[in-house]
Amino acid sequence: MSKQREFWKWFRKHENQLMDIERDRERIFDQVGEQLKKVDENLTFEFGPKRPRREFIISAGGIRRAFREVSALVAAAPPLEHWQVMAFRPRRWPPNVIEFAGKRVRPEDVQFTLLNNGKTTGIYLFLPGFSEGDKDLKQIGYLILDDALGEYDVETRLGLIKMLPPEAETDGNRYPLSELPVQFDQLVSQLGLGDAEA
Repeated sequence: MSKQREFWKWFRKHENQLMDIERDRERIFDQVGEQLKKVDENLTFEFGPKRPRREFIISAGGIRRAFREVSALVAAAPPLEHWQVMAFRPRRWPPNVIEFAGKRVRPEDVQFTLLNNGKTTGIYLFLPGFSEGDKDLKQIGYLILDDALGEYDVETRLGLIKMLPPEAETDGNRYPLSELPVQFDQLVSQLGLGDAEA
C-alpha cells in the first residue's frame, strides 16, 4: 500500500476524533503530524472550524520540494463526507494579525512594492521594527504573504522576497498590504505566469 493510501486509511479510522479536535487538541495534532511525516517530513496541516464540512489543509510548510507530496496526498484522498481536503494554505482575506515568538504585526501596518523585471515577480515587504537578521519578523513576513497570496503563489510565482523596515529607501511605489492580491494577480496575468510545476 502506498504511503498516501496508508495515511488516508489512518485518517478514516480516526475521523470522529479528528472532527472533535477541540476535546484533545494537543494529542490529536501530534498524531496527525506524526502520520504526515510518514508521507514527507516537511508536511504540515491546519484544521478549519467545525462546520457541516471541516477543512483539512495540507501544507508543504513553505518547502518547495515538498509540493509534489502535498499534491499527491490530496489527489489520493478518498471521498470524505464531513471533510474538505485542500492542498496548500489558501489566501485568507483580510489577513490575520500575526503573533510569533512574542512579536506581533498587524496587516494594516505592512506595505509592499511589487518588483517586475518583465519575466518574473518579486516583492519588498516593509515590516515595522524589522532589522536584518531578525528571523522571527522574517517568519512573520512569510506568514503574512501566505495569508495575502496563498502558499502556492508565494512559492511558485514570487522570485525575490525581501523584508525591509519601513524607513528603508527603495525604488518603486509603496502600497498598503490590502492592495497586494489585486496588484499581484494583475502582474502575474500581464507576465503570463501560468501554473508552475509543483
